[in-house]
Amino acid sequence: MYAPTEDQAVMGHPIRVSGIDLSAQVEQLRRHFPDIHRRVDLARVESWQSELAKNGLGKDDFGAEEAGGRGGDYVRAQLQNVGARAHGIRQLVDLIRRGRLGRQTIVDLLGGDGLVQRVCAMLGFTDVEVMTCDASPHMVETAWRAGIPALLQRAERQLFRSGSVDGVLLAYGTHHIPVDMRRLAAEEAYRVLRPGGTFVLHDFLTGSPTDIWFSMIVDPYSTTGHQYEHFTDDEIQEHLIKAGFESYQVREVNDPYMATGRTREEAEIELGKYLVNMYGLNRAREAFGDLRAFRWAADKAQSIFNYPDANGTFKKSTMEYLDDQGLWRFTIPRIALVGVGRKM
Repeated sequence: MYAPTEDQAVMGHPIRVSGIDLSAQVEQLRRHFPDIHRRVDLARVESWQSELAKNGLGKDDFGAEEAGGRGGDYVRAQLQNVGARAHGIRQLVDLIRRGRLGRQTIVDLLGGDGLVQRVCAMLGFTDVEVMTCDASPHMVETAWRAGIPALLQRAERQLFRSGSVDGVLLAYGTHHIPVDMRRLAAEEAYRVLRPGGTFVLHDFLTGSPTDIWFSMIVDPYSTTGHQYEHFTDDEIQEHLIKAGFESYQVREVNDPYMATGRTREEAEIELGKYLVNMYGLNRAREAFGDLRAFRWAADKAQSIFNYPDANGTFKKSTMEYLDDQGLWRFTIPRIALVGVGRKM
């Protein structure tokens, strides 16, 4: 068990800071999270802030609703069910924690409003310090309001010093990175890692049920659309090799959606609600109304997320009763494609 650090002592206290103001974010890190601040490359911050002032950020799918984004729905989904993806997050973080002693600093490149940090706190991972980063000012600002340190940056343009962190996590939205920028994102992960550090690249296989879910459900029924290319095994392996990782592997990780309820129906509706909010399926809401949209989303997910097993059957959704909690748990299977690179 590790004693709380100075940074942990202020975690969770709301801090108001502009999501577009990098200088203000860095100053809050200096004041409240000095260990993280020491890892930031101030020259890179200054250069990036200057470029942002000239060119802006462009399209932001995770911006506020009034700006045409689905960030508000996304945040509501995480607050509603922080454990919905905890099983997968735990495995990804464990890939970085494994075999290392002492406290580790992990850069969460697509951190949104700080979900990975909150899941680590929920799981009692006191040996990790998660630095939430995102390219959406709305997400960064929302994280700070929850007392979670955050920094506006792109995955392919990190603002940390070379060799300064123990782990880099690129997950839950990697397909949003343009194809021609993905290798650069891997190279940047290699640059900021210390020797012995680990890079985890997580997404979903092209043509997989998750890819189908995005094309058949998220793209037509969300207000932002969703036309992004997913990954192949070979693509992930190539990025790790070309980035310089001396040790690497590509593997599958079970990364399901989960929700609980006092009844079977309530658990199913809660998962449908999570999916509707998570992906901003507001066109389904408009077409069906809230409750029917939740049931519709759960039904569609059950029909799409089926994975063949080695014995010729399919891994499908499950409903189970948790005696110790007095709740029903509804689980929809999802299999992620994960590349793990270790810097020697």
